[in-house]
Amino acid sequence: MALSARFPGDVYPNLKAILGLPVDSSIVQEYASRHPALQLQSHPTRNTATFKSKAFTAEEEAWMVEELLAMELQSVQKNAEAATDHSSSVRSVVITVPPFYTIDEKRAIQTAAELAGLKVLGLVSDGLAVGLNYATSRSFPSVSENAKPEYHMVFDMGAGSTKATVMKFQSQSVKDTGKFNKTVQEVQVLGAGWDQTLGGDALNNLILDDMIKQFVESKAAQKASVTAEAVKAHGRAIAKLTNQVSKIRHVLSANQNTQASFEGLYDDIDFKYKISRADFEEMAAQHAERIADAVSDALKMAGLDIADLDSVILHGGATRTPFVQKTLERVLGSAEKLRSNVNSDEAAVFGAGFRAAELSPSFRVKEIRISEGSFYPTGLKRTSETEEVERQRLWSPISPHGTTKVVAFEEKEDFTATIYQQVWSGDKDVKSLSTKNLTATVAAIKEKYPSCDESDIKFKIAMELSTENGEVRVTKALLECTAEAEKEGIVGGVKNLFGFGKKNKDQKPLGEEESEGSEEVMKEDASSSSTSGESTESSTASNADAAASESTESKGNVKKELVSIPVQVTLEKLGTPELTKEELAKSKDRLKAFAVSDKARLLREEALNQLEAYTYKVRDIIEGEEFIKASTEEVRTKLSEMSSEIGDWLYGDGAEATLDELKKKLKVLQDLVKPVQRRITEAEKRPLLVSRLKNVLAQSQEFIKEIKTQLELAESLKKSTSESSSDSTEGAPSEAPKGEFDGLEDEESTATGKKKEPKAPIPQLYLPEDLKEMNEVYESTFKWLNVLEPKQDALGPVDDPVLRVKDLELKIRNLEQAGINLAMKGAKRVEMETKKLKAANKKLEQLKKKQSQTKSADGAEETVEFDAEQFIKENMKGQNGEGISPEQLEQLLEQLKQAQEKEDQAKAKAKPETEKAEEKAEEKVEEKTENQPVHDEL
Repeated sequence: MALSARFPGDVYPNLKAILGLPVDSSIVQEYASRHPALQLQSHPTRNTATFKSKAFTAEEEAWMVEELLAMELQSVQKNAEAATDHSSSVRSVVITVPPFYTIDEKRAIQTAAELAGLKVLGLVSDGLAVGLNYATSRSFPSVSENAKPEYHMVFDMGAGSTKATVMKFQSQSVKDTGKFNKTVQEVQVLGAGWDQTLGGDALNNLILDDMIKQFVESKAAQKASVTAEAVKAHGRAIAKLTNQVSKIRHVLSANQNTQASFEGLYDDIDFKYKISRADFEEMAAQHAERIADAVSDALKMAGLDIADLDSVILHGGATRTPFVQKTLERVLGSAEKLRSNVNSDEAAVFGAGFRAAELSPSFRVKEIRISEGSFYPTGLKRTSETEEVERQRLWSPISPHGTTKVVAFEEKEDFTATIYQQVWSGDKDVKSLSTKNLTATVAAIKEKYPSCDESDIKFKIAMELSTENGEVRVTKALLECTAEAEKEGIVGGVKNLFGFGKKNKDQKPLGEEESEGSEEVMKEDASSSSTSGESTESSTASNADAAASESTESKGNVKKELVSIPVQVTLEKLGTPELTKEELAKSKDRLKAFAVSDKARLLREEALNQLEAYTYKVRDIIEGEEFIKASTEEVRTKLSEMSSEIGDWLYGDGAEATLDELKKKLKVLQDLVKPVQRRITEAEKRPLLVSRLKNVLAQSQEFIKEIKTQLELAESLKKSTSESSSDSTEGAPSEAPKGEFDGLEDEESTATGKKKEPKAPIPQLYLPEDLKEMNEVYESTFKWLNVLEPKQDALGPVDDPVLRVKDLELKIRNLEQAGINLAMKGAKRVEMETKKLKAANKKLEQLKKKQSQTKSADGAEETVEFDAEQFIKENMKGQNGEGISPEQLEQLLEQLKQAQEKEDQAKAKAKPETEKAEEKAEEKVEEKTENQPVHDEL
């Protein structure tokens, strides 16, 4: 609406009011008169409203209301997705509709959703949506405990209409899975009343008419002979006034007086308008009765009085108007029942969202059962053989959606009937019902069941109100009659005796339940009704009725049963013609093209704003001290000239420039500014990074030096160990196996003398080849820095750097990673040695348990525990992730030496007891071996 003054012919307010209505409707004509700048036309085939826009070429077709509404729905969809940071996509919706919407309006809004690419899960009335939101955070009295339910009215006054909805809120205990019960909340709509044209816009129109009246009566307007009709026909003048009317009404809700000024309102005449709250309420007094009528109509449909209501919940922006609240207080008798306990702007949206989550399998929400009707009586009518129109009302205005009705007909030939909605005093035909093969089916049932009496043949149709939108749909159509039952032979009697015969209706499979509109319900209707047109609600059929309507009866010795054959029935939509598949595809393509065009427009406007902002930014940065130091005078002069030139171009030819032209202009400026800004950033970060790199190089050098020292020490220890082992084994020949099975005995059966356990060496952390990567990275980085640092020092502040920040950061990362890799190699090697040590200790423990039954406390062996994970965590990780430091390496070696010494002491202490145990075990093994056959050991 903010753009209506600038583009009065392309802003379409409150389209919901004229959706699905014929162009000759009084509501559509009033809409056209209130918005003279809009070029309203009639659709050539549907007779609904369309709008021709001057923003498009003359060959472009007029926009249907459904197409414009689809654009609004797409905008809502984008806003919803943006609210989730585009982490979710919206594809399914529940839409709220006013209770006065007929089938035509509901179909139109579903068409708009389809054009927008949205799937409609269901339609709910505005009042029920607010009631759902009210119920989500509350619990109500349980009727299972004989408590009284609560009755609330939602009074909703929005921009275009006024609605009053009476609802019953209660809870009850129902059967849950297994033997458990659960409590569910229930919200049932009992009645609704409305005024289709009374809303915020109607109140605004009072102020608008007063504005026009005062303007025409002003001296300047009288001098120019301005008439009210001329002003009302002037689109831009009306758009200016309308843009201020809502603001004036909102101000009057909190203040006693207000005013508004207009420059060049009409024919270059200025106008100043003043109004008080008293004047406004005096003008609005004519609408007070209309508010009262909406409330009384809702109570009348619900069969309740004002005293039965627990509260009246206010919803809609217009309910904030003091005049509306005063009128409601007068109608209700006091202000005690008025409640503002829901968000008056968003409660309906929250309720619709809750309903959508309930219908979606992706969400689990509080269980709230809802029930509402179509708010219009719905029935069936057809023309009889005597050319008389027979009417039958099937559903009342508050019959809940999902209710099934069964209708019986005496006709034996194909016929056509019409389903209608009774809107006010007239009928609105919504569907045509036709039978396709009734005549042939009658002949077929006579042929198949010759005992059928023609007068007993009846055609029955089960119909229900759809829970999605309240439309009528056929669930079953059957031709029925009572025929003689087939005689059972001897085999059939035997089968029945043992329970294998023909099943009757009491022989149901376990778990099978009777559904609404089922064949059994229809049979009950046939046996209980005798006149055409009588209907029955299957949901009210009881077990007693079902038992009383047994389909098989016995008359003397002749048994009869109810037989049926299905009949083909078609339903065709009547009323406003729907769009064909070709028209739907054409409209979808048109909307997609418009969306692409709109996106291009937004991108162009964004580029235009970005370029304009950059020209101002350039003017500021060229005067900065750092920019002057890092740039030449020539560059600054060129930038100043270019920014001024582009700024002038923007306010001239640039206003109509394309997206590519705007991007090129922006690139010209950025190509001059970015190199200077890059030099400023480089000069600021370089010193710190160079210092850090040198520090990492020094640490890496020390790390390498310490590892080389350790490698030399390990090599010398290895040589000394090999020399001592060769001396000890010299002159000790090895015994070769003599016997056939020698050398196959277990370790326990092998005679051993006193053994000397070798001393475990200190685990070697690194190998010479481990240093290869670290040396290469260190050498290359050291040479690179020594070459580029003098070159960088020789450059001036306006020269492009050779020692760049990103290169310095990369060299630091490579050095640190090489140190980490080297440290991890040592850590893994230590972990492997530790596992070997633990395995050896475990094996020794097992041997001692087998060889010795008792062990003295003094001879207990102390096991050296070595936690490799803790060792790696504490010793292999340097500070700031820079690898192991020389000090940490020294500490690591010291810990390994202490662990080795501790282990040696423990073994020396346990050695005497271990040797004695081994000797005893050896003697026992020898005795056992002598007394047993040789091959038993295998």
